[in-house]
Amino acid sequence: MQKVLIITYYWPPAGGPGVQRWLKFVKYLRDYEIEPIVYIPENPNYPIMDASLVEEIPAGIKVYKRPIFEPYGFAKLFSKKKTKKISAGIINSKNQSVIEKVLLWIRGNLFIPDARKFWIKPSVRFLVEVLEKENIATVITTGPPHSLHLIGLELKKSTDIRWIADFRDPWTSIGYHKKMKLTKASRAKHKQLEHLVLNKADKIIVTSNTTRREFSNITQQPITVITNGYDTTLGGSVALDVDFTISHIGSLLTGRNPSNLWKALSELIQEYPDFKKCFKLQLAGVISSDVLESIYFYGLQSYTKLLGYISHDEALKYQGKSQVLLLIEIDSEETQGIIPGKVFEYMASKRPILGVGPAHWEVGDLIARSNTGRTYTYDQLSELKSTLLQWFQEYKKEQLNLPRAAVEQYHRKELTAKLSRYLAWE
Repeated sequence: MQKVLIITYYWPPAGGPGVQRWLKFVKYLRDYEIEPIVYIPENPNYPIMDASLVEEIPAGIKVYKRPIFEPYGFAKLFSKKKTKKISAGIINSKNQSVIEKVLLWIRGNLFIPDARKFWIKPSVRFLVEVLEKENIATVITTGPPHSLHLIGLELKKSTDIRWIADFRDPWTSIGYHKKMKLTKASRAKHKQLEHLVLNKADKIIVTSNTTRREFSNITQQPITVITNGYDTTLGGSVALDVDFTISHIGSLLTGRNPSNLWKALSELIQEYPDFKKCFKLQLAGVISSDVLESIYFYGLQSYTKLLGYISHDEALKYQGKSQVLLLIEIDSEETQGIIPGKVFEYMASKRPILGVGPAHWEVGDLIARSNTGRTYTYDQLSELKSTLLQWFQEYKKEQLNLPRAAVEQYHRKELTAKLSRYLAWE
């Protein structure tokens, strides 16, 4: 059985989307004669925790750990709340305090590629011995944080490993880079490191066709797309809500604020008494203040239920019983290739997905091909309103469903099969 070392920062009890991808690959790799061995930090600074995911780690999986130094501990001396937000990726470009500006400048320019950079050298020293001890020939690094790819880069220099770099998100083209207050020299350093990783890795995995096209302009190394996916879900095993619930599962951070959607819902409440009586908006996860302000501006406060952070199991239940699932992405050219991991669990729930995002959003094609909903741009007020009204009328007739949904190719086991074929070396 082939052994593969997987280097990841996020691992249970970490919560959020970052942990799901490789937890699920690890779950199924043994079915394809591949034994995964995992390397993670011993004392990570996870912004979100979900202890329920620990139960999903397959029995007998070998996990190596080493301590990590993360400067967020020092930053918390200034502002624990703001530091946690930055660590979680919540960057509000409006009304930033002096502390926030300073922390962002430090984060962007002193910790390149990211605040986990201090784990690189000790990890390389430790893993050289692990590779020899376990007789491992293949190493996979997954980022972000992209500093983990630098562990792979250094191991590639000092050993004869085969190295695959998995990018769950892009590197220098991701939207928040513009908010990091990077100097010209820092931007150049990021570009240099990105170029090194993409050209020194033996193979590359990305999660979208957009990222594959972008990386193909930087490297000639093999690149394949393996999307995120869904595992066993509740599907239709939970009873649908009696109300016309529209649910968004996951954080709604600054920028994900489709005001025309809130306006369309407000108009439907005013124009249709039965809609007003049945409608409910459910939001799970971290919701930024500007998004809430916009929702409340359109008079939706009394219809809105804030669920806070919920476990993965709870998220599946809410997805399965909601009438409509809401998917929102920042309206930017840089987010056209962003495919949130939750979209696949949305699809597996077989509830209609209403997506709002940038023009030419790759998710739009994904949802259209799988017959699982509709997507619109931020300025399509009348189209949003028309679809919501149509789905509400189908809901009243108990006919709001997706009889032609085609999602089987996105099951985690099918995706792991694709990964196993990519791990085969000529």
